Amino acid sequence: MTVADPPVTMRQVIADAAETLAAAGVGSPRVDAELLAAHVAGTDRGLVAFVEPDAAFLSRYRDLTARRAARVPLQHLTGTAAFGPVVVDVGPGVFIPRPETESLLEWALAQPLSGSARIVDLCTGSGALALALAQGFPGATVFAVDDSDDALVYTRRNTAGTAVHVVRADVTDAGLLTELDRSVDLLVSNPPYIPDAAELEPEVAEHDPAHALYGGADGMAVIEHLAGVAARLLRPGGRCAVEHDDSTSQATVEVFVRAGGFTEVTARHDLTGRPRFVTAVRNGERVAR
Repeated sequence: MTVADPPVTMRQVIADAAETLAAAGVGSPRVDAELLAAHVAGTDRGLVAFVEPDAAFLSRYRDLTARRAARVPLQHLTGTAAFGPVVVDVGPGVFIPRPETESLLEWALAQPLSGSARIVDLCTGSGALALALAQGFPGATVFAVDDSDDALVYTRRNTAGTAVHVVRADVTDAGLLTELDRSVDLLVSNPPYIPDAAELEPEVAEHDPAHALYGGADGMAVIEHLAGVAARLLRPGGRCAVEHDDSTSQATVEVFVRAGGFTEVTARHDLTGRPRFVTAVRNGERVAR
């Protein structure tokens, strides 16, 4: 008499996948294994353990686990990324929004904006930050700016039917959004800021677009322009926030101080305590272009 093998349980399948991912150096193997399982099963992470894995599930799940073990980003496998209150479509060609930027988002959502505020998101990528701000400030007009055609495919998809206006433009162009000069209430940016020589995880170095990552030798090439753009676009009392590399907090502060026209230039930290972004308030002085 042959004894049948016990049925494969979801808990065991996930445990095996987590072991595979850990061996491949994935930073959060158990979480990724559960999220991949939930994606394949079409359910929530908290409920996936109660799903019985059939042959079709196992085949697809093992394929995705192997790709994740090869350090393809989890978000490329699921096709989405969560950011604050929103979930956006992502894929090859667009920067995947990071939890670290949610500290900047939290600061921005706490600002005292009017119901008809104008908000500008420079280097918007997927549009996640612009979309979250549009949801947080109903009635505001939000402009999402990027110069990458690949990224803008996702920007337009994610912001379709919202108050976000997508603009294709280089944020370093002198004529950027001149029609909004001295009328913007809030300007935010998560620009390319990683120093060129930095060593990155394979998920980032091999899959995020270099155009969205690297900011020159010191990471400051784009940030150097943003203070001047903010000084021109913001109304007196308008506020801005620019994310930076954790090694360039003081350099970013100095960029805003040199630009002139700002008060309350402040270095701020993310939830892990790392220096993450700089904020400033536009004063009433005119700044020479």
